[in-house]
Amino acid sequence: MKYSPINNKLFINNRKKFTAKMKPNSLAVFNSNDIYPISADSTMPFQQHRDIFYLSGVDQEESILVLFPDCPKEKHREILFLKETNEHIAVWEGEKLTKEKAFEVSGIKTVYWLQDMEKVMFEIMTQCDTVYINTNEHYRANVEVETREDRFTKWLKEKYPAHAVAKSAPILQRLRSVKDEIEIDLIQKACNITEKGFRRILSFVKPGVTEYEIEAEFIHEFIKNRSKGFAYTPIVASGNNANVLHYIENNQTCKEGELLLMDVAAEYANYCSDLTRTIPVSGKFTNRQKAVYNAVNRVKNEATKMLTPGLMLDNYHAEVGKIMTSELLGLGLLDKADVQNENPDWPAYKKYFMHGTSHHLGLDTHDYGIITEPVQANMVFTVEPGIYIPDEGFGIRIEDDVVVQETGEPFNLMKNIPIEADEIEDLMNS
Repeated sequence: MKYSPINNKLFINNRKKFTAKMKPNSLAVFNSNDIYPISADSTMPFQQHRDIFYLSGVDQEESILVLFPDCPKEKHREILFLKETNEHIAVWEGEKLTKEKAFEVSGIKTVYWLQDMEKVMFEIMTQCDTVYINTNEHYRANVEVETREDRFTKWLKEKYPAHAVAKSAPILQRLRSVKDEIEIDLIQKACNITEKGFRRILSFVKPGVTEYEIEAEFIHEFIKNRSKGFAYTPIVASGNNANVLHYIENNQTCKEGELLLMDVAAEYANYCSDLTRTIPVSGKFTNRQKAVYNAVNRVKNEATKMLTPGLMLDNYHAEVGKIMTSELLGLGLLDKADVQNENPDWPAYKKYFMHGTSHHLGLDTHDYGIITEPVQANMVFTVEPGIYIPDEGFGIRIEDDVVVQETGEPFNLMKNIPIEADEIEDLMNS
């Protein structure tokens, strides 16, 4: 791993919080992700399943975590099953976790090799009544492939059909959405790496530069600072490309007078940051571009202040919509008749700002969190309003990542990343 070792206190505490929510005499199982093939002998880079990482810190393939807090045998209350390492694997693939190293990473004392899994599982399944399975129930999930977790669940339910089945997802959705101090520090590191990437490109962007060259500057800075790379597929969108919300081709040339929207951020230790900035390719906004930019920035600042404990996200998005409506009226993009005659299910402002303002952030870019429940302290959110004007050839989005505080305004993890229009112009022309 490129990242520095993480204090295993995080994973020990995460397991305590999870097991405290389990039913009596129940067992929970979590699997690592597969390594996905491309073709021939090529594979995609491995990405660990965030749930097993959250609960153990184990960041390698073919790993299984079992939690059984009421197990009669104390050593089986927490178990890791790992792919057995040997000299051959070390030479061809690199060193895998030994039992000793797995304990250092996770704080779990009982580690078996994977070939012992069925024998040990038979013993502990005869001692429990309920088994927690880990299904993907994220509100944005749209998964067509069968995962390693899916295959294991199918095997478990076929082999032990008399057990009651419970879901891990509701517990994890609530636990993962409220961040530990160690997690916030890791997200801050990801934001700091993102800042270095953004500052690097401010002196690089000029007319004639391509979107893919800008993408390359970001990845250089990210990997240089111990990130694995992008937290999500980067958007580097010049001119009218910015009006395509998920534009990822990044293959056009930036032209004089255009704006450049960049939704690009680094991960660190599997934790994500999520940044958007919009800058003038020529180093100076036109009056119109700056007026729209400042309007988006004002909406972002007002929306940020609203993220306090107890807030319901539906109400939040509706209130942000009202603020945006006011700004669009001021810019002449809407008139009073547009607002008076709007469809309540698709308000007038949606013509220019059609996406949500905030989402949870953490181990996933769109992180776990139950969006029908109140906001809590130590949740991390993006704040990302935008105004998109295809008729004028540009779109503007601005995004920061913030931590909800018990009292007062959220803490901005990106407070050191340039955002004011004048500051961006000064840095681009210095």
